[in-house]
Amino acid sequence: MSTFEDLPFSLDSFSGKVRLFPLPNLVLFPHVMQPLHIYELRYRDMLEDALTGDGLITMVLLAPGWENDYEGWPPLYPVACLGRITTHFRLADGTYNLLLLGLKRAKLLYELKSEHPYREARVEIFEDIYSPQQSNRQQYLQKQLREALQDLPLLPEAQEQLDQLNESDVSLGMLTDIISYMLEIDLEKKQALLAEIDVYRRTELLLDYLREAVDDLHAGKWSCGIFPPLFSAN
Repeated sequence: MSTFEDLPFSLDSFSGKVRLFPLPNLVLFPHVMQPLHIYELRYRDMLEDALTGDGLITMVLLAPGWENDYEGWPPLYPVACLGRITTHFRLADGTYNLLLLGLKRAKLLYELKSEHPYREARVEIFEDIYSPQQSNRQQYLQKQLREALQDLPLLPEAQEQLDQLNESDVSLGMLTDIISYMLEIDLEKKQALLAEIDVYRRTELLLDYLREAVDDLHAGKWSCGIFPPLFSAN
């Protein structure tokens, strides 16, 4: 995980038009790095266009019912994550491995009539909101997050990352995004966390999910996720 300050994103140079990479099993968050394996021809085209263009790909979760039309235009959730390709490697069979850095939340305004085999959309970028009426809650919520995480048996690598974050001065919004990405919770819950731009409400929602995870742990229903994450294949 990193803030990747050497890879800034500027709204001034962003067209608002994005390439969509829908998957049924992945919710990407800002501030995190996701390994991806690209093998479908349409998404190889998407990647190659991104590499010769702005280097951006937008990850979006497929909505319920996608199984009936995966090869076409299955339904999507309305909030996605804009990402930047940081590293890529073309394999001998023409497929790709790459690392995608989550940049910003993006609301899908409408899909475009694409000239490519992949889907494209016009989006609005969402920034984190910190309600000034609740600014005194930030330290309290950060403390609640630390205490909730102490009750979960995280893998050593994940625990080391969280310890470093808690000792740093990262924003509460970044902290919630990284924790949301790292933890093995339902995709619908992850999507709800991605869609919430009010940082204090997002933190409260994450705390609810963490407490549910602790209850599941005690009931023998929960296990920590894999960290770092495995490659996600399209």
